[in-house]
Amino acid sequence: MHIEVLGPLRVVADGRIVGVGGVRSRALLIRLALDAGRVVSARTLVESVWPEDVPDHPDAALHSLVARLRRALPDAATLVAGAAGYRLDVPDEAVDAVRFERLAEQGRRALGAGSHGAAQELLTEALGLWRGEPLADVAHLPFAVAVATRLDELRLAATEDRIEAILSGSSPQRALLPVELNQLSAAHPLRERLRGLLIRALIADGRQTEALSVYEDYRTVLATQLGTDPGPELRELHLRILRGDTEWSHVPGNLRAPLTSFVGRAADARQVTRQFSDNRLVTLVGPGGVGKTRLATTTAAGLDVPVWLVELAPVTRPDEVPCTVVAALGLRDSADAVSRLVETLAHREAAIILDGCEHVVGAAAQLAAELLGRCPRLRVLATSREPLGITGEVLFTVAPLAARPAAQLFTDRARAVRPDFVPTDEVDRICRRLDCLPLAIELAAVRLRSMSIETLAARLDDRFRLLTGGSRTAPPRHRTLRAVVEWSWDLLTDTERAAANQAAAFPASFCGAAAEGVGLTAEALHALVDKSLLEYSQGRYRMLDTVREFGIERLTATGRLTAARTAHAAYFLDLAERAEPHLRTSGQLSWLTRLGAERDNINAALAFAVDGEDTDTAIRFGAALGQFWAVHGDHAEATGKLREILSMPGPAPAEARLRAIAAYLLNATFAGSLDAAAATVEFPDAAHEPTAAFVCALLALATGDTDDGLAALEPHLNHPDPWTRAMLWFTRSLLHGAAGRADTGRLDITAAIEGFRGCGERWALSLSLMSLASASITAGDTVEALTMLDEATRLSRELGTHDGQRAWLAMVRIDAGDIDNARAQLSEVLTRGAAPHEITLARISLADLARHDGDLTEAKRHLGYAADVADPPARALYAAGAGYLAAATGDLTAAERHLGEARDIAVALPDMPMLAHVAVGLADLAHRRGEPDRASEILGVAHALRGGPNSANPDVARLADALREYRDDYARGCGLDPASALAKAQAY
Repeated sequence: MHIEVLGPLRVVADGRIVGVGGVRSRALLIRLALDAGRVVSARTLVESVWPEDVPDHPDAALHSLVARLRRALPDAATLVAGAAGYRLDVPDEAVDAVRFERLAEQGRRALGAGSHGAAQELLTEALGLWRGEPLADVAHLPFAVAVATRLDELRLAATEDRIEAILSGSSPQRALLPVELNQLSAAHPLRERLRGLLIRALIADGRQTEALSVYEDYRTVLATQLGTDPGPELRELHLRILRGDTEWSHVPGNLRAPLTSFVGRAADARQVTRQFSDNRLVTLVGPGGVGKTRLATTTAAGLDVPVWLVELAPVTRPDEVPCTVVAALGLRDSADAVSRLVETLAHREAAIILDGCEHVVGAAAQLAAELLGRCPRLRVLATSREPLGITGEVLFTVAPLAARPAAQLFTDRARAVRPDFVPTDEVDRICRRLDCLPLAIELAAVRLRSMSIETLAARLDDRFRLLTGGSRTAPPRHRTLRAVVEWSWDLLTDTERAAANQAAAFPASFCGAAAEGVGLTAEALHALVDKSLLEYSQGRYRMLDTVREFGIERLTATGRLTAARTAHAAYFLDLAERAEPHLRTSGQLSWLTRLGAERDNINAALAFAVDGEDTDTAIRFGAALGQFWAVHGDHAEATGKLREILSMPGPAPAEARLRAIAAYLLNATFAGSLDAAAATVEFPDAAHEPTAAFVCALLALATGDTDDGLAALEPHLNHPDPWTRAMLWFTRSLLHGAAGRADTGRLDITAAIEGFRGCGERWALSLSLMSLASASITAGDTVEALTMLDEATRLSRELGTHDGQRAWLAMVRIDAGDIDNARAQLSEVLTRGAAPHEITLARISLADLARHDGDLTEAKRHLGYAADVADPPARALYAAGAGYLAAATGDLTAAERHLGEARDIAVALPDMPMLAHVAVGLADLAHRRGEPDRASEILGVAHALRGGPNSANPDVARLADALREYRDDYARGCGLDPASALAKAQAY
């Protein structure tokens, strides 16, 4: 139910008007409605309804009147009787007078806060509730006279507020205001605010003469009737009209409507809006072409105040800045431009965008400080490649677009020149190459008019020559990519320019220590960050690729590129050599993190040495980084780098070369390419020191001369350095394993673990624990094995390695029968951003687990992700898994082909545990072919190859149970010596 009293009384319920007969009933309802939801005393109601002729029995008369009113109302329960009086039980919003007051107050507050659009909307809604004279049905009653007078005054004030909102904003309704205000002024000839609004409306309409006439008429009325003058605000407005300082006030600003879409900056625009609502000076800083101007104008267009864009790019002298602002605001020239601006802006709400301040930053800062200090209702939004640097300034750094919005921007602009354009993966690559800079993306997209996207991508190496031809109406510095960067570069001092050139030698982000190492001072770095030539985040500096290429071009032109890159390489070689000994200690984590953060810089430094045929530097890099690559890298990639380094001609320190060879063979061992690596390396002349003995041992492992390898290691097994000693024992275990001496190999691993624990090195300790756990599982001690696997897993997580170690650990868990934890670890590999190599290994093992569960479709899906793997150990695992799965699906021909491939790889590695795993698959194949005796013998061969039954493995357990009647055949296979078992496996 709604009760309307701002005009003749109306009661509206369910969309229909309900009649309320009788003057006194209507008076009672109106009086109760004015205090809706609150109890009105019986005495107050009697005095309101019967102000002069009070009934002899007022309480009875009131009770009777209430009863009649209840019958008239659509819901009698809304009129509630209480001990002290009566209450109309409806919400405030149900009474139009109450709602009007609330909306009018909200509109007044919005107007005071400068939200002119919101104020206009609220006040228009409030005034729209009026239908005539308030409380018209009871206008003769005293209570109604007082209420109606107050409501009329509120209505007039709300009308003035609405007009103020329209005048102060940019509403098209301002053209209609003079007529309305003339009528209101005639009705209220002494109301000064209405006269002031009328004068302002006439000025906004360009009618200054009429505005002067209105002022003079009002002054005359006041003098004649009251003997007084207009107030100070109106007098000041009159003086400004006389001075001609009014032509600007009716202009809503000079922002132009955008011609293109605004992509990827919605969140930035909201953030800038919040900052600008709380602060009077916000500066958008960022590199050239990042989109500062578009963000500023888009944000400012949503303000409820006039906004002027002042383009400072054409300004050539600092003293021209104030005059440029005067011209942009459309004001008349003045000898004192600052004073002119203050006069105009001192009492107005307005916003100014100072766009492109960087080349006149001092003058822009001085003007902004002066205007903001003297014009309290003014706000300034600046764009610059460096901060203005004044008190009260709030900075917002405009970063390049994120990848997806960048691709969308490219697509939008490409379709503007080629409507049939269909985006491909090349779009993402192009945007990344261009640092996701909006201007560079737009310049690139335009090129699709004359070339394919593939050609565009291929030519980005020469981006400065390619990306030209921007908008003819754009400032010159925005018409080509070169001009964008050159503009910033030319604003640098000679010292800053030299620093920027040196910073360009870094191909990736870099820390302060690296900067200092190549001669960059903290002051220079601060200046380059301030001027948006460098980004700074989380303790590291980064130069955008586009800016960096410009710097490289300048270094090349001045002949200083080689010197800059030499300094860069020298620093990172020193870092790698300082880090290397720490990688074998308990302090390895911090050094691994530090080297990991500099991986791109290190790779670039190494490439510079290789390309420059600097064998000495390249070999020293290989010697220093071999352990880092082994712990925290891709073994196959590391093997390739070290092979290239070692093939370089020229002198290098003998010790460094030997250590690089050792790292080469170690990484090749884990990459499954030891045979190929060994073929390129000669045996050291002697094995008198541990590194040479280590090299001899791995070369012997590759050639199968295990006894020679063991002999080379023997003199050094008690070396005083715990890490060196442990690594030699670990290598000894590999030799014994290859010879089929599992028990001896287990003792070697135990000794290695003791040494690695002694020095605190995590990576080799984790590997050793995994190896010993595997040996323990083979021996049937799964409880001890799982304890070791838990420790190895913890160590691997601390290291954050991406070399597949977590996946290998999970595989060992499967052998131990710890299926649930294995599955959890493999799933973690898939979901926590592991390297592709490790994900491939995890997929292969997950396929095995799915097959064990009988979900062959899921197993096939997982293997499908690994089908293209080429790394020998992983390829062997994939082929074995594919063979197992083919056998399970009944495709025995495919099973034989896949298992044969896996067997050949395992033999070539050589990898006895892998070969044992393949042999189990061959036993499964023979069993499915109806050859249980042969299957049982092959299962025994797997036992011999591994050195134990591995009975907890699901496939081994399944086959052992199915072939239990063929124990003699199993025993025959188990009894073979390692060489015979290997020959037997190759024969199947």
